[in-house]
Amino acid sequence: MRRLLISLTVWLAAVASASAQAPGTSAKTAIATFAGGCFWCVEADFDKVAGVISTTSGYTGGKLANPTYYDVGRGGTGHTEAVEIVYDPAKVSYEKLLDVFWHNHDPLAKNRQFCDRGDQYRPAIFYHNDEQRRLAEATKAKHQQRFKQPIQTEIVAAGPFYKAEDYHQDYYKKNAFQYHFYVTGCGRYARLDSLWGELRKK
Repeated sequence: MRRLLISLTVWLAAVASASAQAPGTSAKTAIATFAGGCFWCVEADFDKVAGVISTTSGYTGGKLANPTYYDVGRGGTGHTEAVEIVYDPAKVSYEKLLDVFWHNHDPLAKNRQFCDRGDQYRPAIFYHNDEQRRLAEATKAKHQQRFKQPIQTEIVAAGPFYKAEDYHQDYYKKNAFQYHFYVTGCGRYARLDSLWGELRKK
């Protein structure tokens, strides 16, 4: 009897799920992971993009499991601040996400971004499949033609991603005044405009 009830429950749940899926829609999503300095800023940049479903600040690229902000901040873990982006490929392409990424970080900076220093702020593209890697490398080569200095942005395979503490999530929304003071004080927008010019408005 217990097995029958479990089977019936599973079947009803499947029927309900199928009914909730509107005709002609797809539940398929994809993940992109970028590190562009302070993850508060990267979140703010990608939340504006149509087709992005969610952004999560966290740590990746290092060797320590379940690191804290304190662990990463004091150095030695190998992690960099990054953002995991869940998006709908039917609404926004990975190429578009790459454009947003490139035009919102300083690719000439090694182990830093704007006023933040340390390898925990190093810029990187963490690819999740061969196609993402191909597109990332192609865009890096294209943008290298714009600069005389070598681009420092890394392109590496995605590994474990550890969600940052809750107070970091949507920080730019929950602490708008402090966030504005931070980005302007760091000279973020002035530096981006000097690097990318009109490209940032596309």
